[in-house]
Amino acid sequence: MGIFTAVPGPRKGKIRAICFGFFVALSGFLFGYDTGIVELIIYRTGGVLTLKSYKDDFRFTNNTKVSAIMVSVQNAGAFIAALGVFAVSERFGRRKTIMAAMCLFCTGVILQVIPSHSLACFYLGRIVAGFGLGAGTAVSPTYNAEMAPKEIRGMLGSGMQWLFALGVMISYWIDYGVSVGLPVSSKQWQIPVGLQLVPAAVLGLGLIGCKESVRWLAKKERFDEAWESLCWIRGDDGPEVKAEFNEIKVGLAEELRATEGLRSRELMEPANRYRLLLAFGIFLGQQCTGMTALAYFAPQFFKVLVGAGSQNLLITGLFGAEKFIMCGTYILFFSEKWNRRPTLYISGLLMACCFVIVNVVNKTTPGPKNHQATPAGIATVAMVFLTNSIYQFSWGPLPWPYAAEIFPTRIREVGTSVGVSTQWLFNFLFSLVTPYMIASWGSYTFTFYAILDITMATLVFLFLKETKGKSVEEMETIFHSRAAFDVELARKQGMEGKFESHAEEIEVHELKGN
Repeated sequence: MGIFTAVPGPRKGKIRAICFGFFVALSGFLFGYDTGIVELIIYRTGGVLTLKSYKDDFRFTNNTKVSAIMVSVQNAGAFIAALGVFAVSERFGRRKTIMAAMCLFCTGVILQVIPSHSLACFYLGRIVAGFGLGAGTAVSPTYNAEMAPKEIRGMLGSGMQWLFALGVMISYWIDYGVSVGLPVSSKQWQIPVGLQLVPAAVLGLGLIGCKESVRWLAKKERFDEAWESLCWIRGDDGPEVKAEFNEIKVGLAEELRATEGLRSRELMEPANRYRLLLAFGIFLGQQCTGMTALAYFAPQFFKVLVGAGSQNLLITGLFGAEKFIMCGTYILFFSEKWNRRPTLYISGLLMACCFVIVNVVNKTTPGPKNHQATPAGIATVAMVFLTNSIYQFSWGPLPWPYAAEIFPTRIREVGTSVGVSTQWLFNFLFSLVTPYMIASWGSYTFTFYAILDITMATLVFLFLKETKGKSVEEMETIFHSRAAFDVELARKQGMEGKFESHAEEIEVHELKGN
């Protein structure tokens, strides 16, 4: 189960795949860290925007306007990049695209930290960084899915959410450290913003020593390079690796034959339309659970439950730590033990129950007085923490690997872009409307999200396909695609075939002509 799941081949292959998978997921860390330092806690709960040094440097008085623009411009840039990066990824490959995205992100960060004393320059930096962040988070799941062994693909793909949670948690402590440990100066906000350069540079430069995606190389008919990449990531060139390589090439050949090489026709094929809707829906569902909004506005939610004061900020800090611990527990020990589909619909129903209980208890018991939490308030906070744990075991991590693994190789970059851009779009929309919901509805906001949770659980039960333990080539059979083929036969032929060159085992052009 999870990290203890058996993977065929030598131990070094599994270790290399795990290290590679979590390394590529550093784009998720950047997403979380940036969220933490600028977006998650800018709403009068800490963060660079509330620092006196930041206000002095940029000379603004309208905190609300600046915060709204700061959030919206980066989300807009990330959405546009995530939706349009598939063309770059298709032409230049996953590895080079992520490296370019990190260069773009670093450029944006530099524009933010230079002492320009200009909000326009800072906003421009946010937009540019958003382009890099959106592109990186859209391509990383694809790269991961195309390199990971099927036995641990879910665990590695879910690493995006785990590192996101780590980024948020670290950002809390860095913000706290600079606000209390440094005198009022530009360094107070330049250090937390500028530190984003470190993980971005590590990811961008670290990919120099990695191989390009096996399946992208095979799609480009660069079979010798694809074979070399597969042997590198598996740490072996034995029969199992030959079988997998043959499976990959047969799958590509069948995709070509079924679609006659026309990408527009591929997207319109019923099986692929269905998958596009699933990628859109699973990331929409991630936002509809209410947990993203809870992350953005945790202090406001906890103020409703336990009252104002320092305790709600302490609870917020513990809330961030719990996300990292629970998500890591799921990824390392349960991600490859539990099936995707029941995990999502059962967790949706459980979160809905928790939210309803929170609202009922809050409405039927006395509220906090004199900034003192009541037993009922403490109980509801505990219920919110339980809801967060359920989310980190399901809707938090699972959309990332699922949206990348369900598509055929030829259109995977398009499908993943649709899914991740959906995440960015509705992340922005829910972060925009949630503070107004809290102000108008109070704890009834929990009931609203409970209704959405039940809706998403029902849709998952009716329409989601199970993918755990299946290779990405087997998805064609699961979704009844015209490109479906006998995977076991292809693997057997790959293991038994005797060819002078691995690139000659099965030629795509020959299969197209059959």
